[in-house]
Amino acid sequence: MSDDISTYVVELKRDDAVEAVKSKLEKGEDPISVLNECRKGMTIVGERFQAGDYYLAELMLSAEVFKSAVAILDPHLAGVRSSQSLGKVMLATPKGDIHDLGKNIVATLLKAHGFEVHDLGVDVLPEVIVEKAREIEPEFVGFSALITVAFDSMKEAVTMFEEAGIRNRFKLMVGGGVTTPEVKDYIGADFQTVDATEGVAYCMKIAGGK
Repeated sequence: MSDDISTYVVELKRDDAVEAVKSKLEKGEDPISVLNECRKGMTIVGERFQAGDYYLAELMLSAEVFKSAVAILDPHLAGVRSSQSLGKVMLATPKGDIHDLGKNIVATLLKAHGFEVHDLGVDVLPEVIVEKAREIEPEFVGFSALITVAFDSMKEAVTMFEEAGIRNRFKLMVGGGVTTPEVKDYIGADFQTVDATEGVAYCMKIAGGK
């Protein structure tokens, strides 16, 4: 049996992926390195989806493979995280979209790098997003989307942030396969990416890379 986790994620082989993760951890490999192998597989899946080689069914199955692998990794990641949080990050897939694959990957990577993550879930109403931002007081807010219908919800949430006088209290990020720099400008975000690792790097940079 190979121990190429990224290949197992791409080929939708959940049991093989889980066993490979366990094997690498037993050998003492760095949990974050193992997590990055899982993420690499999801990146390839995303590329195939965008190219039309994979469909929504494959995307959802790969997400289940990823979640199963991360479930094994999570206790080990906790052991390498800094005891001091680099900052709070609030994530949401806004109203109109129920996809959470990219958001979940970002959340896992951010936690692994020492951020406190508050995930509001999917199909979240703009007013709930604003209410939670007031409550949590995050340094970063991240919107994720896989379909364009969520853009208007993002825009509405940002307008409500401005009306509430809290828009300048955090950096606003937007990510997902359908997002572009034009979408960033449309909703008034500070940062846009389709790559989870770029989002984490942005947060690390703003947080001072502590």
